[in-house]
Amino acid sequence: MIDSVKNPLPSRVEIVVMGGGTAGCSAALHLAQAGRKVVLFEQRLCGGMASGQNYGGVRQQGRLEVELPLSFRSRELWDKMEKIVGNDCGFRRTGHLKLARTPEQIASLEEWAVMARRHGLTVTMVTGNELRTQHPYLSEEACGASFCPTDGSANPRVTAPQWARAAEKAGADVREYCPVRALEREGGGFRVTLADGRSTCCDVLVNTAGAWGAGLAAQLGESYPEGTLHPNMNVSEPMAPVISANFGVCGGDIYFRQTGRGNIIFGGGRGVGDRDRLWSRPLAEVNLRQARAMLRLVPGLAGINLIRSWSGIDGMMPDESPVFGASPTVPGLFHAFGFSGHGFQLGPGAGAVLCDLVIRGETPTDISGLLPKRFL
Repeated sequence: MIDSVKNPLPSRVEIVVMGGGTAGCSAALHLAQAGRKVVLFEQRLCGGMASGQNYGGVRQQGRLEVELPLSFRSRELWDKMEKIVGNDCGFRRTGHLKLARTPEQIASLEEWAVMARRHGLTVTMVTGNELRTQHPYLSEEACGASFCPTDGSANPRVTAPQWARAAEKAGADVREYCPVRALEREGGGFRVTLADGRSTCCDVLVNTAGAWGAGLAAQLGESYPEGTLHPNMNVSEPMAPVISANFGVCGGDIYFRQTGRGNIIFGGGRGVGDRDRLWSRPLAEVNLRQARAMLRLVPGLAGINLIRSWSGIDGMMPDESPVFGASPTVPGLFHAFGFSGHGFQLGPGAGAVLCDLVIRGETPTDISGLLPKRFL
């Protein structure tokens, strides 16, 4: 990325993007491709926060209805990933199964499937016997599932960095280790001041700052109830192929998948962290609880060794949906933060929609249920 010492900060740019997660890098890429002059500031490394510290699920299944249009927009881009950024980012279309363990949970899955089909998403219900025929490694604890064949998974460690590199190649000025410390209105636009005291002015401000998004918005007079979320995840040593799909479970206490190399990635529950100090860590007792839950569903994984456990820092909203769209109080300000632990799949599409909003003031993607005004 840009060497800030050798490349001084311009005194004025057209658009500043704050936050180098996938959504921010996608916004920078789409805006640069549209001929706009963009600088992106990331407080550490692009993809170093929630975009790179998650499970890697690329799923439409299980989403709130208000998120589905954005999820569909993003899903189209995942199929084009290699063409767009020069790397498939490890995307594998394996399908996603959401498991039920009680008749009540099956009824809940069926209700969700009916809603999703109204939006055009292909979802099928799988009975317990059929489920074990297709996935013989599953135990009797799983009594049924819903299946979305177009879902899958990808590698979160490389996704945002690849979008950042593509944005840079398209002409965006991507600057890492440049935390934003102060925002203020100035001359019909904004002044953005970095932690080292340097500043630049811009006409448009795009807030994709993740768990720090509400804090930046507050400097411009908007108050959003954003908390933090610290997912607790693990990865095992590689083993022979066993698990053929991406799995979630009603209740969310466990989710798991197997990578192309054979590692089992699983999560569920929460670690701990501190947004101000930029640190997070998993908890041993949560790791054990996750492992036991997974073994109850896939007993054949007993005895494999864990090689790493981790957590991250994500923004959490009370309704578990992001703050997304144009600010209702500050002209020229656009938000996309608070993705509440499930923004990885949405990131590419979020950047595309932000580009629509900045350039045209509207988007064909229905984000009416995500607009910032619901909190103001």
